[in-house]
Amino acid sequence: STRFVAVNSIAPTVSSAASFVAPSANLIGDVTLGSNSSVWYGATIRADGNKVTIGENTNIGDRAVVHIAKIQGDFPTMIGNGVTVKAGAIVHAATLKDNSIVGTGAQILDGSVVGSNSIVEAGAIVSPGTKVPDGEVWSGSPAKMLRKVTKEDIESITNIAEDMAELAALHAEECDKDYEQLAKDEEDYEDRMGRAEDYWQRDNNDRDDDILGQGAPGRIFDNTLTNPEEGLKMKK
Repeated sequence: STRFVAVNSIAPTVSSAASFVAPSANLIGDVTLGSNSSVWYGATIRADGNKVTIGENTNIGDRAVVHIAKIQGDFPTMIGNGVTVKAGAIVHAATLKDNSIVGTGAQILDGSVVGSNSIVEAGAIVSPGTKVPDGEVWSGSPAKMLRKVTKEDIESITNIAEDMAELAALHAEECDKDYEQLAKDEEDYEDRMGRAEDYWQRDNNDRDDDILGQGAPGRIFDNTLTNPEEGLKMKK
């Protein structure tokens, strides 16, 4: 399950309207997560000496690491609204302004600032103290400006954040299910796969198609045929 760990009596603060915090994610210390934001599988956000603040509609991808600096320098990590931090990225004691993207495996290091509507491409390393201006695409190691963002880039930044929020809601619903619901979902799926398209489908839970206490006709019947009395008891 998700690990929420307090440090120096300061526990993470997660908005009640947050989309999703994965079961294998770790939030440690003085972390604030805004509404409609998500933290994905294996990601770690560690604020054990300074703050990590994450805004609204932002997603922290699988296995990403977000940390702060306290010993060498004194930098919190500030992540704005509509930000995407992709899988395996590292954001260390840095600032990501609204509507920015950090690509897969990229590193944003101590004291760096990534401006609004900017993109740091996959694998890039933004050196400590670097300022990425608004509306630019940076790439390489150390990262340098590659070009200005286009209208299509800006639309993509927004679309990715919205798509991830929608996907997060789906994952939140699935992860909230208990064992019994998962087993029922699996049974229903196998049942659907075993029925011809032109045969009766169990797509309406309000229908009452019970036959002799045996359930509705399907793959033979959904309940045992060998004990009608027990079937009738289940019906009651």
